[in-house]
Amino acid sequence: SEMPLLSVPKEVAVGTAMLGVAFATGLLAGKRRRKYPSLIFGTPSGMIAKNSPIRQYILDHSLREHPILKKLRLLTADHPWGRMMVSCEQAQLMANLVKLIKAKKVIEVGVFTGYNALNMALALPDNGRVIACDINEDYAKIGRPLWKEAGVEHKIDLRIKPAIQTLDELLANGEAETFDFAFIDADKENYNEYYEKCLRLIKKGGLIAIDNVFWNGKVLKPRKNDLAAQSIHHLNEKLLRDARVNISMLPVGDGVTLAFKL
Repeated sequence: SEMPLLSVPKEVAVGTAMLGVAFATGLLAGKRRRKYPSLIFGTPSGMIAKNSPIRQYILDHSLREHPILKKLRLLTADHPWGRMMVSCEQAQLMANLVKLIKAKKVIEVGVFTGYNALNMALALPDNGRVIACDINEDYAKIGRPLWKEAGVEHKIDLRIKPAIQTLDELLANGEAETFDFAFIDADKENYNEYYEKCLRLIKKGGLIAIDNVFWNGKVLKPRKNDLAAQSIHHLNEKLLRDARVNISMLPVGDGVTLAFKL
């Protein structure tokens, strides 16, 4: 299918050009990292290293973390699978996007301990809802008391069953094109299915955020036995040509693609 033709204001065009310059600068810095070790771009995923001074600078100068979010983040960090949590700066971006589009109905596919769900719930109006999909209630039990402590437990509708089943139920209940925002961060082999069902559930003008689109750099040369990397790579290629959406792939966390439904 043909890519959509865009007509954008001058300010947006200039901003896009600046993002291109920033990306090119990142690539150049990656090539020069041996000469200048402080330039930490060019890690395997093309990202800023988690333990780098630049990332710490980003957190020190941009993160506005609710005290209960911090509490949950620290609890999650002590979990054996704590690395599965969405990075705090990425979760803040998701919450800001929810505010920007004045979202009321949100889907999250993959909850883990609920840090991102809590972040989005804090950004929603009092009558807003997050349909939170996961298959492991034990992980969610870590975050649920903190959802309550933050006063937003009533905004998070946790559904413990395969996410595809939950999404199908929402469609069967006549909720197609009633959601404003979706965040996909679950098993990678089903990413395409999650995307297609979320696209049906999201309103025109709504937004789908797809996490881990770099998969720690493995999408560059997916191995035959790495189904997760192959699945993400195929979806990335599909999104590039998907005329139903406008996209931006951002080097935040392990890479996140924003798909705006046309």
